[in-house]
Amino acid sequence: MAIIREVLGFTPVIGERCFIAENAAIIGDVKIGDDCSIWYGTVLRGDVNSIIIGDRVNIQDGAVLHTLYKRSVVEIGNDVSVGHNAVIHGAKIGNNVLVGMGAVLLDNVVVPDNTIIAAGAVVLSNSVLEPGIYAGVPAKKVKDSSETVADMTKNNAAGYLRYKEWFLDGSVRDEYRNKR
Repeated sequence: MAIIREVLGFTPVIGERCFIAENAAIIGDVKIGDDCSIWYGTVLRGDVNSIIIGDRVNIQDGAVLHTLYKRSVVEIGNDVSVGHNAVIHGAKIGNNVLVGMGAVLLDNVVVPDNTIIAAGAVVLSNSVLEPGIYAGVPAKKVKDSSETVADMTKNNAAGYLRYKEWFLDGSVRDEYRNKR
């Protein structure tokens, strides 16, 4: 059973039709929208400030979301994928965003809609990005946003809507079994 813990009078609020992995930790002032998935080993630590997550968001295995005491919050829009082992520390993320595996977003970063943060990228504190694809350490824009970028982010989020259903109903869908 997941760790879902009240801290300082703040109890996590979890929307409808969400999958929360058995070893995820959701602590304090955390609000999760509908149809989200919080995967294995993920930590959403809203002990020192708020974490607000929109609808159809997936926070993948090993990711950590946290904030600075009274100085930053985590806000994540709709249809966002946060990759395995990513760290989001007090950043604001728009809609239709993909944060790649192992990426790090530091305090007061603003990521607009239809943006991709590449795997392993580090977005430095107080960066306000434009739509596009960002990569590197520190992260730099490597490509403008496009309909293709928006489609990539939406397709990734849609895939995780399907995966969460496998876990909610306890079975692997026939469509997956037949492709193996």
